[in-house]
Amino acid sequence: MSEWAAKRFWKETSVTDHPEGFGVALDGRAVKTPAKAPLVVPTRALAEAIAAEWEAQEGQIAPHTMPVTRSANAAIDKVAHQHDEVVEHVAEYGGTDLLCYRADNPAELVALQAEKWDPLLDWASETFGVQLAVTAGVLPVAQSEDALSRLRSEVAACDAFALAALHDLVGITGSLVLGLAVARGRLTALEAWDLSRLDEDWQISQWGEDEEAAEIASLKREALSDAGRIWELAQR
Repeated sequence: MSEWAAKRFWKETSVTDHPEGFGVALDGRAVKTPAKAPLVVPTRALAEAIAAEWEAQEGQIAPHTMPVTRSANAAIDKVAHQHDEVVEHVAEYGGTDLLCYRADNPAELVALQAEKWDPLLDWASETFGVQLAVTAGVLPVAQSEDALSRLRSEVAACDAFALAALHDLVGITGSLVLGLAVARGRLTALEAWDLSRLDEDWQISQWGEDEEAAEIASLKREALSDAGRIWELAQR
């Protein structure tokens, strides 16, 4: 059964028990991923959220309104089969973490970055035992192999469903530290969004906001919020 059927064809949506977790059924028929694999997730909370997305569909099915389903599909069809590659992709952000690249002027922005970002680097040091180097400007700064290895180990410990969510948390913010802070409950997803937007928001305060850029930012903010919720659902 193709997940993305054009129109709603079922009357009842339900969560089902499965030997490997929980599934979702439409009129008793198991939902499958686009690659025809059983859509089975590790927690009932995650399955219930997927079922709620299916139940909310009326008439034409709208995949863009089903972020939890899409993330589960990605976890099953892609991440589970490329776990090491995805781990490497996410962990690479540790070497170029947003929080480590600071403005060298104006003084107000420099101070704001230090005030907002330094506590997160301190948290990473206390939590993971890593000391990340900070630089001003855009020239790359080398991070220690020990720090990168420790951060990679944290990423590698994620199962496919958590890794799919972490991939979005890190990719949207541009920061492995912020993504892990959401995963560990140090920040909410929206707090991480605000921290990742310090430079942009400061520029907006000085020069005003571009309408097109604001629309793109709004979509990214929503996607980050979804990723934070999916991470939590995958842990319950």
